[in-house]
Amino acid sequence: MSDHPLLELRGVSKSFGSVQALTDVDFEVRAGEVMALVGDNGAGKSTLIKCVAGIHGMDDGQLLFDGSPATIHGPKDAAKLGIEIVYQDLALCDNLDVVQNMYLGREERNWFHRLRESPMEAKTSETLRSLAVTTIRSIRQPVATLSGGQRQSVAVARAVMWNSQLVILDEPTAALGVSQTEQVLELVKRLAEQGLAVVLISHNLHDIFEVATRITVLRLGRDIGVYERATTTQEEVVHAITAGIPTKVAGIAGTGNGAPA
Repeated sequence: MSDHPLLELRGVSKSFGSVQALTDVDFEVRAGEVMALVGDNGAGKSTLIKCVAGIHGMDDGQLLFDGSPATIHGPKDAAKLGIEIVYQDLALCDNLDVVQNMYLGREERNWFHRLRESPMEAKTSETLRSLAVTTIRSIRQPVATLSGGQRQSVAVARAVMWNSQLVILDEPTAALGVSQTEQVLELVKRLAEQGLAVVLISHNLHDIFEVATRITVLRLGRDIGVYERATTTQEEVVHAITAGIPTKVAGIAGTGNGAPA
């Protein structure tokens, strides 16, 4: 794991009219780690990630990527930096096969504007193999025929295929069975092992404690603290989610055991 953040947010605030969604939030993730982002509904998790994606502009605050200030005006800017987000709906097309979904909107074409099927198939197979995704029978089978875990694997593989450095996963195990959940969690571990920075958004603390390196807690739009997974407990994280004191309220330190690095 890197010693310095790949992505760092400092003092991020965002409001929607009279609703203050984020207030002076700090957040970071390092290459080679899984940073879990947790909080109750309305804590600000989705808003924070959409600020990273460029879907929402920040009212205040700074975003640094690999130590340098960066401005993200939209998903294309995020992708250029190497940031890919896998949303809960996965954004897969059921009527297309695995290869077509992997290259959706980024198809390779020859001089005659015909699809270069062989290179796309080869790159798809290589990416799935590198992530040890072995349960998909054929890369030419329609996504509609895949299980929930297999679909999640395709969405994650698509995210990492484009020279990404940071992958953000929004509730990747929601609505999955036990075996499919384990399949996806193993995939999350492999992403970090390959040196990527991973942000995992989840309500499932069991999943988080299985794969996360550190845990950032948001509550009511403020950051409560960063917890080292190896030295904290689920009870402590639940307390932070439900009753934690923000890190920047009248000089009161947050409850995280191990201050944000």
